[in-house]
Amino acid sequence: MRTELVSRPGDPARPDEDFVSVGLPACGQGGSVVVLDGVTPPPDGGGCLHSVPWFTARLGGALTELTVSAPDVPLVEALSLAVARTAAAHAETCDLSHPRTPQATVALARWSAETVEYLVLSDAVLLLAAPDGAVTPVLDDRLARLPRELLRSAAYVDGELRNREGGFFTAAADPAVAARAVTGSVPRARVGALAALSDGAARWTETFREGDWTDLFALIRARGVEALVDRVRELERADAADGSGRVFLGTAKTHDDATAVYVEP
Repeated sequence: MRTELVSRPGDPARPDEDFVSVGLPACGQGGSVVVLDGVTPPPDGGGCLHSVPWFTARLGGALTELTVSAPDVPLVEALSLAVARTAAAHAETCDLSHPRTPQATVALARWSAETVEYLVLSDAVLLLAAPDGAVTPVLDDRLARLPRELLRSAAYVDGELRNREGGFFTAAADPAVAARAVTGSVPRARVGALAALSDGAARWTETFREGDWTDLFALIRARGVEALVDRVRELERADAADGSGRVFLGTAKTHDDATAVYVEP
């Protein structure tokens, strides 16, 4: 089994808000991957006393434990239980009804000898590679399909789109959001390797258009996840330094937290 993972903060002076884990049960059968991309809070903290890394560590830890120790629990139920468990840890001290209460995008995969299950919520990315090299991206494209002009106002996004029908969904404090995720399963024999990415690492394809998902997967397989993030950082610096204006990044932050994991189960 080959496993590689990297999680690099966008700003070395700030904690990484992403979470990544690979869980392998003691029996040696199967395993799971968890990638969370924490949503940076507003200046007022979003009504919560806790940081986003606090939230992603607890949600990610709960997901890792549940996906490994309870293989018969569907991933949707595992996410629901993990959200409920995390919410209970700070419900008495924080305003969990605030639209920017700590939250995260989610990419999950769990494999056994028979199947590979998957779950994606919001703009995290999961890539499944068949033994013949064909790569299937698993994407929740609801955020990408929204008109760009609607996303320019943070107040409008929080009030009308975030975790609302017709908008997009993230894992925050409501366990019911798990039912909104993109889910499925494929026979284990059809997956030779898989990768999960936060959107900071997925910029290679989605923002800078260096290649499609098959090209990105080939880069990871040949050179490793560190090479992917290194290249993203090079592209970010080059675009930010362009004297004619930022071609690819626009008003987005120059460097985002970037997380990638590659597994050959």
